[in-house]
Amino acid sequence: MSRTAQLPRPDHWWRESKKLARLTGPILVAQLTQMLMGVVDTVMAGRVSATDLAAVSVGGSIWFPSTLLVFGMGLALAPIISHFDGANKRHKVANMVQQGFYAALIGSLLCVAVIFSAPLILNAMAVEDNFRTITLDYLGYLIWAVPALVLYMVLRNFCEGLSHTVPSLVIGIIGLLVNIPANYILIYGKFGTPAMGGAGCGLATAIVLWVMALGLLVYVLWAKRFKAIGVFQQWFKPDWDDIWYIVRLGFPIATAMFFEVSLFAAAALVIAPLGATMVASHQIALNISSLVYMVPLSLSMAVTLRVGFALGAGNPANAMLSHKLATIYGMTFAAVNGLIMWLAGGWLASLYTPDQGVINLAATLMGLAAIFTLSDTFQAVAMGTLRGYKDTKAVMFITFVSYWPFGLTIGILLSRTDIIVPAMGAAGMWIGFIIGLSIAAVLLTWRLRKVSQRYDRNLLAGNLKESAAD
Repeated sequence: MSRTAQLPRPDHWWRESKKLARLTGPILVAQLTQMLMGVVDTVMAGRVSATDLAAVSVGGSIWFPSTLLVFGMGLALAPIISHFDGANKRHKVANMVQQGFYAALIGSLLCVAVIFSAPLILNAMAVEDNFRTITLDYLGYLIWAVPALVLYMVLRNFCEGLSHTVPSLVIGIIGLLVNIPANYILIYGKFGTPAMGGAGCGLATAIVLWVMALGLLVYVLWAKRFKAIGVFQQWFKPDWDDIWYIVRLGFPIATAMFFEVSLFAAAALVIAPLGATMVASHQIALNISSLVYMVPLSLSMAVTLRVGFALGAGNPANAMLSHKLATIYGMTFAAVNGLIMWLAGGWLASLYTPDQGVINLAATLMGLAAIFTLSDTFQAVAMGTLRGYKDTKAVMFITFVSYWPFGLTIGILLSRTDIIVPAMGAAGMWIGFIIGLSIAAVLLTWRLRKVSQRYDRNLLAGNLKESAAD
């Protein structure tokens, strides 16, 4: 019997498109609210003093990488739960969610360790005393947010794993609405509270994370759609097979995220000695690109859920249909936005600064960012699809090779040396970004093709191995 006769046929493309859109929309809003919280923190801290702004920036640069393991363990839950959902094995979800808590708690130890190591990091940076004090106070408040982050990430991915993304949207908006007044009161000392400056931003962030985590917990406990699952009706002891399974999926996700974050951080350090105009132009182009990236990132997260569900239901053809549709829609969006960045780069840059030198250079960089957006979208969707297949280790290796030996190395050679061409400054680094992300897109697509073909063969042969979680 032929392959097409044995495997289920995919859903109609329009029905799958609607399902993908219903997942992507709320995730996009949730991601945008998180970005806006960072903007609020920056703007409000900056109004106090340059030192407070710098302390919040450096504190955030220490805090965010330390949370990546928690994010990785949480994101690993989504495809596991979506597989259960597609296979009608919801009775196994509660145990796996609780094992996810244990795994995320293990990941949270890195947060605690990094925060306690912050004095050593700041000593190595040789910062002034006031800067050091504000940064350490900021991080000291954030350590109380670690349990809330664990709770929020696990419950968010539990909901999203069951294709219910609206809670992420609602909780994200609530978090933003709490963040603004909390910052206002604590940073500036309103309503009888002492003015805490940048340190108050850390306390406000901790409060917001607890509000979001507890809000999501209340929803999970009371929502009718989750009653039958009973996430907390029975308490499960740690099962080290399941915990290790989540860690095996989550650690590569966290590591791949670190490679991406560190690529852009390293690029900023490479460009920093080239002068304020070059740095400002680079930052403007990167900020606009990051905003545009929220759409492919949300599509990537949504396609993980659709692929996981399809594979759980034994329909790999529908999994690949989801991937193709997400790629088409993501690339269409990237093309339109890339055209806008290319044609209106100068106008967009003028929204950030009146400096004509910065505007002109930023417009040039945004022409390159238009190409960068296409590569970034293609690789993001492929990465999300592979997560749906629970194939994360290969993604980790591909992102490392693409981002560092190729993207960063070529960027340094083009921007700071005359080895290949005369030094190009920030433009050379953006060409490095394009090359690195393009290589990632090709390799991830090749890997997806191999994984999907192997999955189909195993399904046809009836010898798919069940994981510890299944």
